[in-house]
Amino acid sequence: MLTFDMNILFNYWNLYMEGFLNTIKASLIALAASFLLGALIAVFRIAPFKPLNWLGAVYVEIFRNIPLLITVYLFYYGLGPLGINLDGFKSGTIGLSIYTAAYIAEALRAGIQTVPKGQMEAGRSSGLTYNQTMIHIILPQAIKIALPAIGNQFINLFKNSSILAVVAAADLMLMSDRINSETFLPVSVYAFTALLYLVVTLPLSFVMLYMEKRLAKTT
Repeated sequence: MLTFDMNILFNYWNLYMEGFLNTIKASLIALAASFLLGALIAVFRIAPFKPLNWLGAVYVEIFRNIPLLITVYLFYYGLGPLGINLDGFKSGTIGLSIYTAAYIAEALRAGIQTVPKGQMEAGRSSGLTYNQTMIHIILPQAIKIALPAIGNQFINLFKNSSILAVVAAADLMLMSDRINSETFLPVSVYAFTALLYLVVTLPLSFVMLYMEKRLAKTT
């Protein structure tokens, strides 16, 4: 018979909050890093220089087609022979950033390709360099176009942060596992865990839906 014990939330509140705050921290760091890296890779993908195109394409194809878990393991276990030892939090956050950046890059690339080519030509004819035109004219428009897709990737990033538990980072999922090992009430433990994830993902979903509708009205 399934049991649901409300006391777990109160008795283990500190552990839940420690894990929740670490999850938020990792997600915010990965969000910023993946957006910056994704924007760079997106520019590589459409740059008028073939080696950069190939580099961007290889990056996207590799990290979109291997599991996130393997990416995290590469940083957690694979750097030891090089004398670099990362703890679970760092390796998990880096892996999450690199993995998510591949998806953000594709969303931005699609947005960049939607911007009329005349925008680039106008920028160059006004005396701006290619990079200046891309940064000041093309990318702002592309981000606006790609915002719904980027927002979905940010929501996925927060959910995917549960991967940190497998490398012993003290995130929400790992703390939930510890609570479950003490209480043996998995339904209650993970139900509260799900609620804490929803505290972040549901508002984000509504915000992205609102922004998508606002942007649709202005285009």
